[in-house]
Amino acid sequence: MTSANPTADFSNDVTDRPGKIRNRALWTLQILLGLFFIIASGGPKLVMPNALTDNAPENLTIPLGLLIFIGVVEVAGGIGLMVPRLSALAAAGLSVLTVLAAGTQAFLADQPLMGIFPLVLAAIFAWIAYERRATITDLRNSLSR
Repeated sequence: MTSANPTADFSNDVTDRPGKIRNRALWTLQILLGLFFIIASGGPKLVMPNALTDNAPENLTIPLGLLIFIGVVEVAGGIGLMVPRLSALAAAGLSVLTVLAAGTQAFLADQPLMGIFPLVLAAIFAWIAYERRATITDLRNSLSR
């Protein structure tokens, strides 16, 4: 005969992982955004940086080295979004990057309306980082062994 134990310890249960449907939605979003950052955002900065600097508005001059660095960060973040162990860290990094991009658009390029899209992306990346926060703990635990 089994009896219910009302004082059972559930502290080992993983309560900070998303449910099945939310997990699928997150992975779909992460893959789409990862591909976007690899192919459409970071890739052109690495493949044709001179064309991008030549076509930039005259009030926004970014040094070529910084443009290439941003491209490397975007491609690395896009790849990181699709790697399960790195997804939360990549999302947090891309969230910071897109906030900085919004600031650049608003204050350096004098086009504050162009900063709305990066801010929306920053909010999405912050949500992904929050939902995948357990992977940061898992990564920290595996590195501390």
